[in-house]
Amino acid sequence: MPQTPPPFNRWPAPERELDADEREFETFAQAQDPRDIEAATWVARWRNGLDAEGQAELQAWLDTDPRHAEALEDMDATFGDVKQLPDDDLVSLKASLPDRVQAAATPPQVVAESPSRPWQKPARQPAKPGRRQWLLGWRLLVPQAAAATIAFTIVGGGWLGWDHWRQQPVFEHVFSTERGQQLTTSLPDAGGQAGFKGSTLQLDTATRAEVRLYHDRREVRLQNGQAMFAVHSDAQRPFHVYAGPLRITVVGTRFSVRHTGTGLDAGQTVVSVEEGRVRVARVDRAEPGNEVSATAGSLGSGSVELTAGQQVVANAQGQLGSVAGVLAGAIAPWRDGRLSFDQTPLAQAIAEFERYGRTGLVVRDRTVGTLPVGGSYSLRQWQHFAETLPQVLPVRLVRRGEVTEVVAR
Repeated sequence: MPQTPPPFNRWPAPERELDADEREFETFAQAQDPRDIEAATWVARWRNGLDAEGQAELQAWLDTDPRHAEALEDMDATFGDVKQLPDDDLVSLKASLPDRVQAAATPPQVVAESPSRPWQKPARQPAKPGRRQWLLGWRLLVPQAAAATIAFTIVGGGWLGWDHWRQQPVFEHVFSTERGQQLTTSLPDAGGQAGFKGSTLQLDTATRAEVRLYHDRREVRLQNGQAMFAVHSDAQRPFHVYAGPLRITVVGTRFSVRHTGTGLDAGQTVVSVEEGRVRVARVDRAEPGNEVSATAGSLGSGSVELTAGQQVVANAQGQLGSVAGVLAGAIAPWRDGRLSFDQTPLAQAIAEFERYGRTGLVVRDRTVGTLPVGGSYSLRQWQHFAETLPQVLPVRLVRRGEVTEVVAR
């Protein structure tokens, strides 16, 4: 039965409080168009040199919204203008910074000019005046200290306040269900937009999901189990789901992700789309603490895009199978309290029922365990499933103490 979700918890406050300059920068950044802030960040990273992983991340950001390429092109031109500022102006700005900021504000290591900018259009359009003035007019936007921090943080590659602000989650919570439990909850990711609800997360039995919401992205790590996502559309904050070796990226859609060690598709990761579009790519684990990073090819030819009514299955190594069609009623049938089998090996079908509660059914004969079963059954009526087995398969049920063994007839 659905349960009332536990209260949301925020991440613990950072050990070090923001100083005055950083607070000024955060206030400034929050008042800007997030797309311009992100574009400035990506151009700075590109000019300082991106490795294969960074290039893949940049391409993923470009793919989430066609307006991102225009923002990057305009901001690239703006950075070029900033480079032309007189040295005396930059020196005076740097001199106004606190000592710790001066030490971090290293000169930019600009990469060689190249026509291979991933965002550049064949025929470049003039940059929009408003965006071109974003950095050139910084003195009119913020106090001098914060302006200098912005200039040397972004152009110089030191990151300082912007990186600190960008990397701090605004919400974190672990949602989990026990065996036989299910949970439906809403996430606080609507950004206070009137009339809009946040994303909805539905957890099936024996499922654990870690949710982290950041200023520029939303992340869910499905450690085990299966969940249904109805994502609130927000082009400025992509929604990433990490499950096993996969990363699923969306802006707004409804889709299901399954990653379990037992039952149907055990050891695999299954992504099914009910509405909208998602991108599925393989990722590599970078650190033991569940941190992941996209591999160089994961967002290119090694990824697939799914639309409504499509499904893909990946093995334990993240190798993607062929995209297949899936009926709407076959996507997460557990939401309606049912399990569906289609030529499913008997042993897997029993293991799937076991995820929701003890059945007492066992199969010791491998040949019997491979017999295919089909049909739709209530999660709570496994007895009916067991009683029908001798009618559809060459088997019989034998009571042995506290268990019932399915044996060949």
